[in-house]
Amino acid sequence: MSATQFLCFGDYLLYKSSNTYSINSCETIEIFYNIRTDLDKLKYAVNVTKIVNDVTTENQNTYRVLQLYLNTLYTISETEKNLKLVNSIFILRLLSIIGFRPLIDECKNCKTKDNLCYFSFKENGLKCSACGKQDKGAMNITETTKDAIRYIILANSKKIFSFQVPEEAIKELEIIAKIYLENKLEKKYDT
Repeated sequence: MSATQFLCFGDYLLYKSSNTYSINSCETIEIFYNIRTDLDKLKYAVNVTKIVNDVTTENQNTYRVLQLYLNTLYTISETEKNLKLVNSIFILRLLSIIGFRPLIDECKNCKTKDNLCYFSFKENGLKCSACGKQDKGAMNITETTKDAIRYIILANSKKIFSFQVPEEAIKELEIIAKIYLENKLEKKYDT
């Protein structure tokens, strides 16, 4: 029973009958105990789990999503990182993995690589200041936030949570992640 609890990662031996699977044996690998003892951490872990359940289906190869999910749960459980930042990193990286990667190298309109200071929700990527001002679906962001978005999308999966940003950038990342997720999945998520 312990290996089938919520947020328990393990190695399971399944038996398939005509329509269903039954567990023959299991070995617990990680139970993320610290999440179970902190309501704030649990709240964010539940949110992450809901999103993963919405973007995956049974019998689908989702190794990269599983890797991100486990890294996120580990970060929530074992560190004191800002949970809003962890959640935003998870969402932006997940959306990139499942096919909604925003354009981060150049302006979506004019293709310039300079002065990218807007994030366009309508056009899924960064825009320069001239193009961003004309886009009503764009949000003005700081240089730090732009660099954080690039890092989240391009970094090695093992190092994705290994950076810090100031509170202003965390707020911007939180807004971007929430709106971008709801636009792409066409569903509201409340943490």
